[in-house]
Amino acid sequence: MQKIIGKEKSLSDLLSNKKYTIHYYQREYRWGKKQIEELIDDLTGEFYEFYEVGNSRDMVEQYGHYYLGSIVFSSGENQAAIIDGQQRLTSLTLLLIYLNNLQKNSAEKVAIDHLIFSDRHGVRSFNINVEEREKCLNALYTDNISTFSPFGEPESVRAIFERYQDISEIYPEDLKEEALPYFIDWLIYNVDLVEIAAFTEQDAHKIFVSMNDRGLSLTPTEMLKGFLLSEIKSDKQRDEANEIWKSQILELTNIDVKADDDFFKNWLRAQFAESIRETKKGAVNEDFDIIGTTFHKWVRENQKKIGLSDSTDFEQFVLEYFPKYVAIYKILKKYSVEFSKDFECVFYNAERNFTLQYQVILSSISPNDTDETVNQKIQIVSRYIDQFIARRSFNFKTLGYNSVKNAMFVISKKIRRKSIEELKIILIKELEGMEFDLDGIDNFYLSVFTIKNLRHALARITYYLENGSGLNTKFSDYVDRESKNPYDIEHVWSDHYERFQDQFTTDKEFQDARNRFGDLLLLPQDKNRSFNDAEYKGKLPMYFGENLLAKSLNEKCYQNNPQFLRFIESEGFEFKAINDFSKESIEYRQQLYKSISQKIWDIKLLEK
Repeated sequence: MQKIIGKEKSLSDLLSNKKYTIHYYQREYRWGKKQIEELIDDLTGEFYEFYEVGNSRDMVEQYGHYYLGSIVFSSGENQAAIIDGQQRLTSLTLLLIYLNNLQKNSAEKVAIDHLIFSDRHGVRSFNINVEEREKCLNALYTDNISTFSPFGEPESVRAIFERYQDISEIYPEDLKEEALPYFIDWLIYNVDLVEIAAFTEQDAHKIFVSMNDRGLSLTPTEMLKGFLLSEIKSDKQRDEANEIWKSQILELTNIDVKADDDFFKNWLRAQFAESIRETKKGAVNEDFDIIGTTFHKWVRENQKKIGLSDSTDFEQFVLEYFPKYVAIYKILKKYSVEFSKDFECVFYNAERNFTLQYQVILSSISPNDTDETVNQKIQIVSRYIDQFIARRSFNFKTLGYNSVKNAMFVISKKIRRKSIEELKIILIKELEGMEFDLDGIDNFYLSVFTIKNLRHALARITYYLENGSGLNTKFSDYVDRESKNPYDIEHVWSDHYERFQDQFTTDKEFQDARNRFGDLLLLPQDKNRSFNDAEYKGKLPMYFGENLLAKSLNEKCYQNNPQFLRFIESEGFEFKAINDFSKESIEYRQQLYKSISQKIWDIKLLEK
């Protein structure tokens, strides 16, 4: 890198008849009201240290100076590009526009138009020259904001419009009259910034990274971009990498405002993390933990570990690997909210809020995998996770993030970039070696702890049964809690102990039996409530009009229903109608549910 040249400049020096564009390494203008308030408080507070009523204007030259940080530029033929500092310069420009409007009718007007825009051949162009901002800035400058609507405008434009409103609210009343020209003089001549000029784009990016990798100035994603692109030597390749980066980040943020951060955490952990913090006192953060907080620093400090040695490696990382894994992550996020038969387990895992599935699935995928291979790996790994979750939930084991992250980290390392056949072998072995199996269903029951997983299990059993019997129903309907009439857990036995005193000696024994898996169904909320107190014989005819799992209690279900009968025969399910639902009926249904679950969560499915 060539020698860095830094020069102290006043705001007047920086903006007087100058033209700047916003460099693509800079983020959008995102200052909020808090940052504007801090800026104005700092500036006006410093000004009050020197200003006294009765001073003559020329005394402002003797006032103290205020340092407002540094600005990094890369030089260009007609205009410089702002590499770092556009948040402050944009905010200062808004303040100047506001002050200019305040002094319109003042006898002591300070000339600051040339710090805001330049006029050539009757055409006004603002000194921070970004085309999408022109209309908004013009409305603000002419103090005619009714001519502009921020709705539908890009993020930066909306923020600029809103921050101008904030300035008008925050600016002190006692600096609007007599002291106004004094403050403007002090602002443009005594507020200093250090101008750092870079002679090449690559040097500018290196300066940018070194100066901003601290505090809250930039997000980890933005800092990672700065580092990766700064290591690409070719201007052409760097420009291409920048365009790809912008398009991919846009794709991610279209999913969710924080999806870019989530993607990098999942991708880097999946593909490169080698260690995780031990669960003991005094343990220190390792790869997994550091990536979760400052992944941009981790990449820079571990670049050799992840194969980044020269410019070619960085090009490949951004131009090839990055978009490939973004595309896969998008598929995963899409099918986590949109049910697809091909990727059904991704949806099932997401429905149970198992966010670690993205990391584990991404770990299995090699950069050279074909689309077909990627899809198969998604299916295999997501099914393994589905079975992992089922085994834990049926055995009353928590699925909280902190409870399973270590196990998922270990499995991520084991399957990292493995072939399809290797994946099957490893994951089947993992399931076979699990401490928990589906025998936990024998004692599975409804509680505050199990309600979500139990509802999911009932939905899976119901959907599996109906799908196998040729009915066109949707699993998502059974678990959608936002619908107007969501499905609730239905107790076959109503909550009336007095009706069952011949079978139980205490109410607790009755409640324990009533909450067992075999006594439960899913019904629409309105039906669940209307059936609430009815005896079983009164419910039975109404069950026939509901889903197939409920309908199977009624003997009519076994008449003129050939697809259902063929399906249960082929699967070996021992369904039968129940006219009088007893304690033994609950045990029978519990085992029936277990036999269906063993089909749904069969290890052999991974081999297919």
